[in-house]
Amino acid sequence: MTMVSAPERAETAEYYHRYIDQVPAGDIRDVLERQLGDAGSMLEAISEEQSLHRYAPGKWSIREVVAHINDTERLFTFRAFWFARALEEALPSFDQEIAASHAGADDRTWRSHLDEFRAVRAATVAFFRNLPAEAWTRRGVASGNPFTVRALAYIAAGHVAHHLRILREQYLKP
Repeated sequence: MTMVSAPERAETAEYYHRYIDQVPAGDIRDVLERQLGDAGSMLEAISEEQSLHRYAPGKWSIREVVAHINDTERLFTFRAFWFARALEEALPSFDQEIAASHAGADDRTWRSHLDEFRAVRAATVAFFRNLPAEAWTRRGVASGNPFTVRALAYIAAGHVAHHLRILREQYLKP
């Protein structure tokens, strides 16, 4: 199996490189799998009570951040699925604020968020591990922006890295 390396700048809108640029070197399938364990360990250390913490008024709770991570990972993987299967219709935008306000994240247990994160990421890993080689460079449009399947895999990993960094720096700092 050939290594799947980082996408070229032209494979998606410049905005998404804020996530892609946070992904470490290596095959993205391995990165996604390693990140499952690393992120899971970090999140496991957060208590039920601590998971309701907001670092400032109007900011999401830790539970809401993880619910957003899960929702967005589903979205990026669905987009990758759509384009990998050569479906040509453009996909609509995603409003994270609307999605977050209707998720009921703080009404669920912290454990349920952790279990969901693991399940969503396991499905993401399985999807990308089983893609045919030619699917990685297929293209499509979502939210009015171009994407390759490869870029979406990197965006998924980078989005998690981005939010884990925010959790460490804003929510969990001593």
